[in-house]
Amino acid sequence: MRTGQVLCLPVQRSPNARARLSRGDETQTCGWAALRPNASALSHKRLILSRRSNLNSYGAFGVPADGHDLCHARCAEFGVRLRFIQPVLANLPRLSLGAPMPDSSLSDAPTPMRLRVGDGTVDLATREILMPGARGPRRVTPKAIGVLRMLARAPGAVVGRTELLAEVWPDTLPTDDVLTQAITQLRKAFGAGSVGAEEGKRYIETIAKGGYRLNVPVEVLASGPAPMPQPTGGLTTDPAFAATPLTPIASQVDARPRSVVLQRGLWLLATAVLALVSLVVGGLWATFESAGGSEPAMAIAPGPAPVSRPYRLITSATGFALSPSLSPDASMVAYSASGRGGAAQQSAILVQTTSSAAPRALSRPPQGALDDLPAWSPDGREIAFARWEVDGACRVLLVSANGVGDEREIARCDGSDLLSFDWLPDGSGLLFGTMTGEGDRTRLRILDPVGGRWRNIDYAGAPGDIDYAPQVSPDGRWIGFIRNPQMGDLWRVSVAGGVPQQVTHLNAEMRGWSWAPDSRSMVFGLRVDSEARLYRADVDSGTVVDLGIEDAQTPSVSARTGMMAFVHRRPQFGIYRVDWSSGDWERLFMSSGRDSQPTLAPDGAQMVFTSDRAGRFELWWGRLGAPDSLRPIEGVRPDTRQAPAWSPDARRFLVTALDAANEPMILEVEPASGRTERLAVPGLRPAQAVYGPPGILYLVEEDRATGGTSLVAYDRATWQAKGRIEDVSQVRYDPVRDRVLYTRLDANGLWDAAPSLDSASIIRLSEAVPSRWRYRSWSLAANGRLAYLDATPACWTRLSRYQIENSALVESGVECVDPLTRSTTNGFSVGGTYSYVSLASDDGSGIGFMPMPASPAAHDGIVKWLISLRKKFS
Repeated sequence: MRTGQVLCLPVQRSPNARARLSRGDETQTCGWAALRPNASALSHKRLILSRRSNLNSYGAFGVPADGHDLCHARCAEFGVRLRFIQPVLANLPRLSLGAPMPDSSLSDAPTPMRLRVGDGTVDLATREILMPGARGPRRVTPKAIGVLRMLARAPGAVVGRTELLAEVWPDTLPTDDVLTQAITQLRKAFGAGSVGAEEGKRYIETIAKGGYRLNVPVEVLASGPAPMPQPTGGLTTDPAFAATPLTPIASQVDARPRSVVLQRGLWLLATAVLALVSLVVGGLWATFESAGGSEPAMAIAPGPAPVSRPYRLITSATGFALSPSLSPDASMVAYSASGRGGAAQQSAILVQTTSSAAPRALSRPPQGALDDLPAWSPDGREIAFARWEVDGACRVLLVSANGVGDEREIARCDGSDLLSFDWLPDGSGLLFGTMTGEGDRTRLRILDPVGGRWRNIDYAGAPGDIDYAPQVSPDGRWIGFIRNPQMGDLWRVSVAGGVPQQVTHLNAEMRGWSWAPDSRSMVFGLRVDSEARLYRADVDSGTVVDLGIEDAQTPSVSARTGMMAFVHRRPQFGIYRVDWSSGDWERLFMSSGRDSQPTLAPDGAQMVFTSDRAGRFELWWGRLGAPDSLRPIEGVRPDTRQAPAWSPDARRFLVTALDAANEPMILEVEPASGRTERLAVPGLRPAQAVYGPPGILYLVEEDRATGGTSLVAYDRATWQAKGRIEDVSQVRYDPVRDRVLYTRLDANGLWDAAPSLDSASIIRLSEAVPSRWRYRSWSLAANGRLAYLDATPACWTRLSRYQIENSALVESGVECVDPLTRSTTNGFSVGGTYSYVSLASDDGSGIGFMPMPASPAAHDGIVKWLISLRKKFS
């Protein structure tokens, strides 16, 4: 290399896919930078340049620290992208913040076994982390140590979540949960001893919508005698071992230890045995090889492999894209779109191709109107949709899919707060679900869009059942729907009517669904912890399988092609204290996660809420005005459907949580001491528990078989039932009036009963508030007053205050908390002149598009076992 010149050298890949750098004859000038006379003592930047093509890559050396910008500018002309790695000199073993840990994917040099990470010592072989002042080292899982390896390669740099998942979990389809659990485990290990839990959390920082960053220095520690020199076969690209020569590939193969050869022989024997097994189970071995079992153990890419999600986001505008509907051939998608800020108060139906082309407006809503629920006709010529106008009018309209011609009204839905419909397979009519509003229609009905005639479907159902989002199966035999979507399940009934069959037994918050093309399964969105995910349910067995798609809901599947569109939404929620009198806001307990269900204690000094701020969904407790008091309640995975309930003395609270089998249970928590006790409640599926008069607990219980619920008053000493009310969705006890307040699944409104739950004592306080869909959006203050949180087109987060007078709810004030920001709907608190609300700090959604994932084959578990077995032998 000539002084002052920077050269780009070809990178030759060895057969085992490790990157080897050689000084090729063909070089390209990348730029000029003046080298100082004492160039050998300079700290240099090293560049790894990768062509967009996978065939060639280029490496550049000798770029001084103050000259990389010039090289970047020159090399940009070659159409390459740069990744800067800052090495240290061979005689400086310590890696400062921003320097990478030795990366076995970039070098043939030996991987270090011991590291100093901040104040801790990490033994990579034993997976142990020892912190100063700790009683001993803490061992973490292999996946956690794999995550730490990646972060330590580039301390101070952000490593993306997808990159971490792809490298540490390469043979699986993991969810974010496994990564967040690994990060939490590392933070706890680094927080042991005198370092402290809070400082341990700062070791690894969460970067919102990015990934994670290691914020402490990393040092490679000696781990045994130095290796014997080997013949030089190339130049290492690993800066921590820059002086270590590389052994040629042939030498490595010939010099393998005898034990390795023996292991290879054992592997061949095991392969023969497993091949015989594969003949019995139907070619499992071939499946195993195609799943990655034939990948060489030493084959490592020269950098992080490109990560590809199973879906593409085909919309890119800011704001919200909702309710996707695919055309019959899946070449087009229609959806409801609204912007941010003031633009969120109006929405229109847009249509675009599924290849990410620019959309075109299909509907023409008047000012302030909301167009939603597009449904593509089976012949692809028309789209039906609903329009809600500012005066409360609701209409179902029909428009040509190419946008030519006027919109045509085919039905009215005035005052409706629940509306759903879809086309019949032959296009002869529209199938409607329960329509609430003026003159509730509680049955499935079919509308003839030409003649305007309605036809009821004759099928069995209990009074008050709400059947939502009906769709006819692709084979034309079944109508599927969600019954009671607040705490609902998937059902199906013959198109000729009859007795419906319950498909799932989840009693969960459903987020849209669609038939699979085979008519034998249903794809649906489900609220789980702090996110919504997509699942697939077999209609015969009821088996539910996670499709591995996070932050996804409202699927639309094309029966003809098997392609699927869905809503991808990843909001961030923070807890805010809003002063009713002044309108001032204050955010509490800052985080980059999703904080919700703020529940204020009766003393007004404590709060408990749910959050995924530490990576996994947990229950958190803290004192207002003392951010340092905030901590998670260990071992509690809360159920998001119901908020915790405090005891009158503010010393304990009850919370519905999920056990290891994902079954609900009731826990009593004493936050000051951290004591947690599981209550031996008689109900099999408790949904909510609150304190009543002394010695009494009120439980809302679910009936898995029928999907119904019951409110039961229990004597806590004997667990004997003292009273019962059916079809209750949420309960509160008012100690000021010594009355029980509750909402119902089958109707809007609020009810009041005596502590004994005697049916003769029941009074309906309101016929409108809360609505059945916002049954969790009301709060009871310590003084017996109520608050209700809802949304209108003019105010996305509106708070109304009520007091009970003469056996009725009387409104005492209304405030628009935020006209443009959405709130959560699963709980808030009031106290004094303050309300504590979870509001979206960052929100928006797009449309994802992908082939519908196939149902896992029965032998998938065996294939995964074969993969793990081969890894052990290799």
